[in-house]
Amino acid sequence: MKIARVPLSKRIFDLTVTVVGMVVALPVMALIALLVKAKIGSPVFFTQDRPGLNEKPFRMMKFRTMREAYDAEGNPLPDADRMTKVGKWLRATSLDELPELFCVLKGEMSLVGPRPLLMSYLGRYSEEQRRRHQVLPGITGWAQIHGRNALHWEDKFALDLWYVDHQSFWLDLRILLLTVVKVFKREGISADGHVTMEEFKGN
Repeated sequence: MKIARVPLSKRIFDLTVTVVGMVVALPVMALIALLVKAKIGSPVFFTQDRPGLNEKPFRMMKFRTMREAYDAEGNPLPDADRMTKVGKWLRATSLDELPELFCVLKGEMSLVGPRPLLMSYLGRYSEEQRRRHQVLPGITGWAQIHGRNALHWEDKFALDLWYVDHQSFWLDLRILLLTVVKVFKREGISADGHVTMEEFKGN
């Protein structure tokens, strides 16, 4: 896979929107942190390594939505059993994603791009699907406004790759505006029978 770089115009756009948005986001994040602390407990944030630009790992941060619960053998219970009411609300409103703005400030994510998936998926992609890592992962993206987690994996990757090949300032602006609409409609939050999406097991 060829080494990709972030266009300067995209970086300037991300920083400008994020810095301005933080004026509103920081007080909201403080209130959400208190809510998560009171209803779910510590830690307030869920962090996990995800592949970023050129598949370089970075530490993604979200608000925690699940409680810690284990079976008799010490294994975590299924996501559906650990999900909390507060967590469902945070995911439905996408407010759990707000801490990712700090990843945007650090240059590890963009406001718009393919969603960062699990590190374990890297070895399961086809060479074509790996091209989704030729751009920064995003808080929202082309796939998110076309079905989000209700999409099949093949459709999701096809939309991600379309974005890689057609990214532009105006496309990013369009995706951000449509994301606001989708958040209010609360569409595509999860796949049938799953908290988010079923595991991607390869092609």
